[in-house]
Amino acid sequence: MTDFASPQVLELPLGALHRELGARMGPFAGFAMPIQYPAGLKAEHLHTRHAAGLFDVSHMGQLRLRARDGTLGTLARAIERALPLDCKGWPAGQQRYSVLLNELGGIDDDLMLVLRPDLAEGPEIRMVVNASNRQADLARLRALCPELLIEEIDAALLALQGPAAERVLATLDPSAALPVFMQACALTLDGATCFSTRSGYTGEDGFEISVPLDAARRVALRLLADPAVQPVGLGARDTLRLEAGLPLHGNDISPLVSPIEAGLAFAIARSRRAGGAKAGGFPGAARVLGELAHGAPRQLIGLSSAEGIPVRAHAAVVDSADRVLGEVTSGTISPTLGKAVMLALVETEALAAGKVLRAVVRDRRPLLERGSLPFVPKRYRR
Repeated sequence: MTDFASPQVLELPLGALHRELGARMGPFAGFAMPIQYPAGLKAEHLHTRHAAGLFDVSHMGQLRLRARDGTLGTLARAIERALPLDCKGWPAGQQRYSVLLNELGGIDDDLMLVLRPDLAEGPEIRMVVNASNRQADLARLRALCPELLIEEIDAALLALQGPAAERVLATLDPSAALPVFMQACALTLDGATCFSTRSGYTGEDGFEISVPLDAARRVALRLLADPAVQPVGLGARDTLRLEAGLPLHGNDISPLVSPIEAGLAFAIARSRRAGGAKAGGFPGAARVLGELAHGAPRQLIGLSSAEGIPVRAHAAVVDSADRVLGEVTSGTISPTLGKAVMLALVETEALAAGKVLRAVVRDRRPLLERGSLPFVPKRYRR
């Protein structure tokens, strides 16, 4: 049972455990999620930066993609038609970031993928998609790639993040120390075979671990038994990712925002750009290639304010004459830096002209400073 009246709110596999740990639950993307625990958002945030936080991200969609004919060639050709990546030279077990675009070049979702070409049952791609888009992504990928078998993986997904993450996980399986950032590996955790990637959404070193449902509780409890690990909720996950300058789908990126506007040009493989060996051929290519060549009308940038006023999503960004130049897409008071930080989509021409930027917060206009992202340095193990 959930705490909410709506029958549409789903329970996480570890929902009971979160309540036992004192979590305040709230609805997010159709799931009852732990928002924060008794320690509070700021304490959870800072603990992750200094030790290790355990996040339940089982609301995310986990997919398995295989070719109907069982071949790697068919799998590669199909996924290249759906996404702006290049499978040539993709190392086994290497994770990649990509974007699922609509025909107008907007970001319907952003994705994490791992190629596993050497499995006994045939090559596959494992994919993690955003929770609110999981069914839409599944339908879209099936439509774009009819030669693929695409199925959901029914498993829990735990994220262990922070500088102590490797030590903690390696006490359960020493091979956790072998991969570096964006590499995947199989781990045996308390007798359960798990699939892990060295990645996350905090800017810290860490792991995302797909755990069989029947082992999820005991694996989570084993990790939480280490004094370095504390449970962390959705609230601190958001402030951590914002300090790391990582965009959130539905806020900073959306079906109306292109990857070039969002600063995600790296997700467009060189070979898929104009003049490349596999140029174009993916949804929205006309807009994306045009913006790569000529620039985008807006840019997603990092801004901060020393005035101590929280600037939240949807606050207008204006110039000294109060002309609207853009909009804040995510904002918070940084627990690490103690000042307001935000991401905002702002007109490229205004940025090039060096206009003074302010935010509209009711009757106040706090001065904004443009800064390089991330706000807090990332500490991935490379």
